[in-house]
Amino acid sequence: MHYDTNPFPPEDKDRHEIWEKVVRVDIDAFLAEDWSLCQEDFIETHFIGIDAQHHANPDRWKLSYPTLDAYRDDWLRQAKAFASASYAEDAREALFRATTLADIEIIGDTALLHKKFDGSIQKIDGEVVLIAWQTLYKMKRIEGKWKISGFVGYMPYPMGATL
Repeated sequence: MHYDTNPFPPEDKDRHEIWEKVVRVDIDAFLAEDWSLCQEDFIETHFIGIDAQHHANPDRWKLSYPTLDAYRDDWLRQAKAFASASYAEDAREALFRATTLADIEIIGDTALLHKKFDGSIQKIDGEVVLIAWQTLYKMKRIEGKWKISGFVGYMPYPMGATL
């Protein structure tokens, strides 16, 4: 199987669509530093993103993204920082290799996703950057399309681990 193959067959329409948005589109938009490639995959109204700050203790988690604009701005900052580094390997392949989205619970028009990041990428200078966290996404089906309504992200992976 190629490193960027969607694990959900097209017949599993909902999970296939969700994986495409939350994995493929997210990685490709991030690498391109282009929010416009993924902006339609979000619900702006009532969006919230919680940053677990790589802590297993929810008392340390922060409401870092009270709006979609706040998340977009930080996402773009992170994309720019990532793009400014020089890697000794293909960045796209490394991000796909580190990303797993296998657990998608769907009830009616609501979905809960468990996206895990477990890998690393090596820089040209030899530094190895760990990619180790997990995110719980909330999604809603709006007019037949799945959209992200919020998330709890940057939780340790596995839980209890620290960077």
